[in-house]
Amino acid sequence: MSGATFIFGLYSGDIKSSLGYDQTTLNLISFFKDLGGNLAIISGLIMEIVPPWAILAIGAILNFFGYFMTWLSVTGRISKPHVWQMCLYICIGANSQSFANTGGTVTCVKNFPANRGIVLGLLKGAVGLSGAIMTQLYLAFYGDKEGESMILLVAWLPVLVSCIFLPSIRVMKVIQHENDVKMLYNLLFVSLGLAIFLLIMIIIQKRFDFNRAEYVLSGIVVIVLILSPLILVIREEFNIWKRQIGLVPSDISQLNVSIQVEKPHSSITNWSSCFKSAFNPPERGEDHTILQALLNIDMLILFVATTFGVGGTLTSIDNLGQIGKALGYPDSSISTFVSLVSIWNYLGRVSSGFASETLLNKYNFPRPLLLTLALLLSCIGHLLIAFGVRNSLYVSSVLMGFCFGAQWPLILSIISELFGLKYYATLYNFGSVASPIGAIVSLILVLRTRKFYASDIYKKFREESHQVVHGTIGTSREND
Repeated sequence: MSGATFIFGLYSGDIKSSLGYDQTTLNLISFFKDLGGNLAIISGLIMEIVPPWAILAIGAILNFFGYFMTWLSVTGRISKPHVWQMCLYICIGANSQSFANTGGTVTCVKNFPANRGIVLGLLKGAVGLSGAIMTQLYLAFYGDKEGESMILLVAWLPVLVSCIFLPSIRVMKVIQHENDVKMLYNLLFVSLGLAIFLLIMIIIQKRFDFNRAEYVLSGIVVIVLILSPLILVIREEFNIWKRQIGLVPSDISQLNVSIQVEKPHSSITNWSSCFKSAFNPPERGEDHTILQALLNIDMLILFVATTFGVGGTLTSIDNLGQIGKALGYPDSSISTFVSLVSIWNYLGRVSSGFASETLLNKYNFPRPLLLTLALLLSCIGHLLIAFGVRNSLYVSSVLMGFCFGAQWPLILSIISELFGLKYYATLYNFGSVASPIGAIVSLILVLRTRKFYASDIYKKFREESHQVVHGTIGTSREND
């Protein structure tokens, strides 16, 4: 439920029409949506001093406030807000998802440190699918109604899910056993089944008109597939319990599971010692302080790679609609591009997570090299767009979606491996800050050229054309 920012396009039109905004104002609101979604460093810093359940609770409060106020504004239940207020509501709502993301992902990485690549692939893949999941649930709950109902769904559903799972998402000290990887692969197969079903439904719903009962049925199937991993987990816990009481022989001497309550890190408040040790980092792989990691040349390189790699791919994805129109693709094809990006984004996330973990364990294949290969693959997609090869946007959307998704588990795994898990909540979110930097850099160009574009920049060409039509400069050109 942490991917509501991915479905902004489904209700942005309602925000524009109901509040009387022009496209420039809607773009501004969209920017603050992206800004809130990428200011995840706030949730990371807070998680250093509070347990996961508190992070999820804060996220639930922010989610409800941001999107519920947006819904009240769009439906006219409150007076029309100022533009800055709408920007604030969207920013808060989008930022709430970083709290759910941080609380869930960082907790699971700490619980499965030896399988962090697989865990990151699974959970980031789930985020990649969340837009398609919420769309199916929206159709089941509300039918094919206006987008304002989608805003209401985004306001209450993630809050409900967070509240239900507050007690269960916690950092635990778990002794690793032989079935861990097998169980994670079983979860992968379930998520693949969910992805395939969503893809089939996307295709069918675009070709045929569904009635309310059919939408409800598809929503029920989605919910069943989402909850089906509980069967696998409960069965495995039952087997562990039987081994503990001796009903089933086991080669593992200890399988005790105990809850480890995380205490606030005292060094967070000890700023003087943090600054003194900032330029004296430990070896790679050891626990770094936040400043040690941020001032490390490895982090700088990773930050730059993320800025131009993820940032460049994200820019292409965000503008696929406009690119498609510019290249003459029909509207139906453009919606297909968005669906392809969503599904391949998921596949990229789970593939890179599982593949990098397998290659690392079997062949010591470095994750940074796999990240480089993903960046190279994305270059093919950029080139296909740049040269406008006929019908190439279908391939480009697949490559962009896959590479965008593939980069995240790799980047976040590399951060955890180089700089340790002690302050991973903050460092995990620092990586995501690099993504929108390329958007931010382009804003500098916007500010520098705003007067130029406010003028009539094609005036001289029109005047020249007018002169040509009236024959006033034709003779001089012939002489030239």
